[in-house]
Amino acid sequence: MNATRYKQAIKDKAQELGFFYCGFSKVDFLEEEAPRLEAWLKNNYHGSMAYMANHFDKRLNPKLLVDDAQTVISLLLNYHTESSQKDPEAPKLSKYAYGEDYHFVIKDKLGELLNFMRSEIGDIGGRIFVDSAPVMDKVWAQKSGLGWMGKSTNLIHPKEGSFFFIAEIITDIQIEADGPMKDYCGTCTKCIDACPTEAIIAPYLVDGSKCISHLTIELKDAILPDQFKGKMDNWMFGCDVCQDVCPWNKFGKIHQENRFQPSTQLLDLTKGDWEDLDKETFQLLFKNSAVKRTKFEGLKRNISFLKK
Repeated sequence: MNATRYKQAIKDKAQELGFFYCGFSKVDFLEEEAPRLEAWLKNNYHGSMAYMANHFDKRLNPKLLVDDAQTVISLLLNYHTESSQKDPEAPKLSKYAYGEDYHFVIKDKLGELLNFMRSEIGDIGGRIFVDSAPVMDKVWAQKSGLGWMGKSTNLIHPKEGSFFFIAEIITDIQIEADGPMKDYCGTCTKCIDACPTEAIIAPYLVDGSKCISHLTIELKDAILPDQFKGKMDNWMFGCDVCQDVCPWNKFGKIHQENRFQPSTQLLDLTKGDWEDLDKETFQLLFKNSAVKRTKFEGLKRNISFLKK
């Protein structure tokens, strides 16, 4: 079935659900990405993220994830905010984790969008993805014309910057593809120059094992490596430095998603409050939060490391 005539209806519904951009790309084997991914893994740039080495073929070929896959529908959901932690000396939390876990929020929206597509088009095959399966979301979003891959390897949109989540619906219907846009990073190297741990080792290449987000979330060791002492820029969960310095983020608009709104209690915590954090308060603060991924012990480890 050629469902191109439903394309605008899908985009309109996506916008109604809160996604500010929706793009389409044709399912194909990611031939250009294959050697890049292989080299990245061979150099151990994935650090402790062993799962990145799994399902190599599936990462490059959506047809192995969805039977008869024809189209990747990529969607962007804004989380840009002007809210910030009150105490400038408090350990820092990445903005994406201020509110409810984005996995829950986006899955709800994608489920509604896929149901809408089925009601409009008929009995179609499709599967939703929110950063939880071997899908190269930034690559597909770039192919769909939703931005270019910046030197920090974040996807950047010229009207929105990079403070957004990327999600997909991979479907077995054929929809006219959108083309990619050009790279507008130019000669700028602000993200490379600002990275506290020098994780951006070259333009468009990140050594994930050095990235603060990896160290504070993915790395499960009892103690963080000594080589990063004094280089964490006071981040206890995630890191926003490469995005904060990116000139394109001056165009970012404030998100309108109520479920991403942070609690006043979270933003009001002082440096001392964080250092004295107990398990009960952790569970209360982060009941439906992405911060639960690092667990109480992991967050305490990160906070303690910053004190050294």
